[in-house]
Amino acid sequence: MDPLLVAAGALTGLVVGVTGVGGGALMTPILLLLFGVAPTVAVGTDLWFAAITKLFATRVHYSRGLIDWEVARRLWAGSLPASGLTMLFIWQGWLQKGGFLPLQSVIAGAVMLTAIGMLAQQPLHRLGRHFRITGEATFKEWQGPLTIGCGAALGVLVTLTSVGAGALGAVFLVYLYPLRLTPPRLIATDIIHAIPLAAFAGLGHLVLGNVDGMLLANLLVGSIPSVILGAKISTWLPHSQLRRILALVLCGVGIKLVVSTYG
Repeated sequence: MDPLLVAAGALTGLVVGVTGVGGGALMTPILLLLFGVAPTVAVGTDLWFAAITKLFATRVHYSRGLIDWEVARRLWAGSLPASGLTMLFIWQGWLQKGGFLPLQSVIAGAVMLTAIGMLAQQPLHRLGRHFRITGEATFKEWQGPLTIGCGAALGVLVTLTSVGAGALGAVFLVYLYPLRLTPPRLIATDIIHAIPLAAFAGLGHLVLGNVDGMLLANLLVGSIPSVILGAKISTWLPHSQLRRILALVLCGVGIKLVVSTYG
């Protein structure tokens, strides 16, 4: 056991339990910047870390009846097929050849996009609420197809970078379901969507040899108890303030990733 890896897993697990965010947006940069893990291995290992960690948080949310299964199914309808297609693209050697950009810079872009989305979450919620109230029929007509489309975007991004399932998923949902999903229901539904997506994408990376089992074990030793704790206390905490702080942290992390790639 590496105490630093265990501590990193515990910190990320707590954040995931409280906010639903951080499985990829935090852990992948930590592995890259602090532990020097290769980008492909960081992505593959983090996908399994996120899936397993969030599975333990889901037990708490499920027992409280917080998961909106209809919304989750709509997201899966877009994310799982998109993940499969992206994995086929990766199997053709895109990651091994370096792709159009270095993978670390793609991860940096995903982290910064996540941070920007989180900062825009409250305005998007207000905008979605306005459209939902003033144009209910049209809004509901487009709600399903847009949810599937957002799921597809998440499927591509998560499979490539392991980033976005929690944070960007939440951003999409606060706009599309401004009245239906309270903050605790939003977190629970966002987490349940991320588990099959991360596991599905993780299977592809496992086949490619991008998963480090010992690294994963160290992270899970820290994350599993802390994510359960975070899920239990999540309903008592100010979610919007915590997400803003996390967004600012992610902005700095994204900049650091870019500097370390090209500096």
